[in-house]
Amino acid sequence: MTASKGNDMAFSNAYVQRVYDQVVQRDGDQKEFLQAVREVFETLEPVVEAHPEYEANGVLERMVEPERAIKFRVAWVDDQGKVQVNRGYRIQFNSAIGPYKGGLRFHPTVTESVVKFLGFEQILKNSLTGLPMGGAKGGSDFDPKGKSDAEVMRFCQAFMTELNRHIGQFTDVPAGDINVGGREIGYLFGQYKRLRNEHSGVLTGKGLEFGGSLIRTEATGYGLCYYVQNALQSLRQDSFQGKTVAISGSGNVAIFAIEKAQQLGATVVTASDSNGYIYDPNGIQLDVVKDIKLAHRGRIKEYADRVPGSEYHEGCSGVWTVKCDIALPCATQNEIDEESAKTLVVNGCTVVCEGANMPSTPEAIEVYKANHVLYGPAKAANAGGVAVSGLEMSQNSLRLSWTREEVDDRLKGIMKTIVDNSLAAAKEYGHEGDLMMGANIAGFTKVADAMVAQGIL
Repeated sequence: MTASKGNDMAFSNAYVQRVYDQVVQRDGDQKEFLQAVREVFETLEPVVEAHPEYEANGVLERMVEPERAIKFRVAWVDDQGKVQVNRGYRIQFNSAIGPYKGGLRFHPTVTESVVKFLGFEQILKNSLTGLPMGGAKGGSDFDPKGKSDAEVMRFCQAFMTELNRHIGQFTDVPAGDINVGGREIGYLFGQYKRLRNEHSGVLTGKGLEFGGSLIRTEATGYGLCYYVQNALQSLRQDSFQGKTVAISGSGNVAIFAIEKAQQLGATVVTASDSNGYIYDPNGIQLDVVKDIKLAHRGRIKEYADRVPGSEYHEGCSGVWTVKCDIALPCATQNEIDEESAKTLVVNGCTVVCEGANMPSTPEAIEVYKANHVLYGPAKAANAGGVAVSGLEMSQNSLRLSWTREEVDDRLKGIMKTIVDNSLAAAKEYGHEGDLMMGANIAGFTKVADAMVAQGIL
């Protein structure tokens, strides 16, 4: 198969090509969604050829079309008494293996295309965890930054006033994502409880006092590092010990990836936010980052003012110019482009695993492959967050709370299984050692087989 840049592809399988062309025709203006579909379809051709029942049952056509796409107005009043209007979204993509599951993102960049790409990726990510969860995603172009707690509360209540009619513990269980943390989940849950008069496991990422799970806050970052550790062991008989690690972002994913990488013996030298990045050759002092970001929602540049020997640089993409052995992008989509990927390789980076969703452009991924970089795609590497969300759902259903050790052990087991299943699927289809190919195939086949079994829906 040969591929050109942009949306035009030349697939060798006629069925894959036909469905992709249909996506381009219908959703040609949704560049993030097209990118996600393209990257998955590139790896599915041998699977489709080996399973003619997928074409006969229209599996690909159905998988790229959401079961339900909800778009709504969110009107709320700010502290000055002025009416503000935002857009809300919930894309319920696929429920073949379980109730819809996926986060809510509050950020000015949220569009239908962004929510669709996230929801599409979520189908395969949730499948990889081995837990019974379908794929969904949602959010709003609302930006909590700079807003008072009262404004965030009023927005969340307005958002949930519409969303509540579309979700439920057996239907759709949202969670947090970018800018939707414990504060926002608390307000959303409170409004759902008031409107529906029920206390259920309808949202995950809840506070420990009202049904949340231990390790949930840390889960994506910890899970990312467990994934890397298992991949290094399986493919290179190696580990984090003694490695220099560059990490982007400074939210929950980045913070707890830094924490776990340090615990596993690595030196993490970078963190970033939307304005710029810090470089600390002595290793990031995590207590300082936590104080800046978690305690008072400050900017990462404050770190350089507080830690002697560290540097702050404007422009967040510069984080990928820092020499490292392992790169863990944990900020946002498409943060590593072709040039950044080449710089990483030149500087000695041999491992890139994704904590953010789709942080590498297709051109960057080609650079990884050409230079034999160990590449862990987001849908596999950052699945720890939704895995523990699934464990929170289980605890809510059982009316139990597991210990920190129990949840962490289950998370470790899930991330190891994801690596093992990805490598097994890649080997089965003649691409031994290809974690990206393996993740897409392993996640897809489980959902596809369920779709076939349940008939044309």
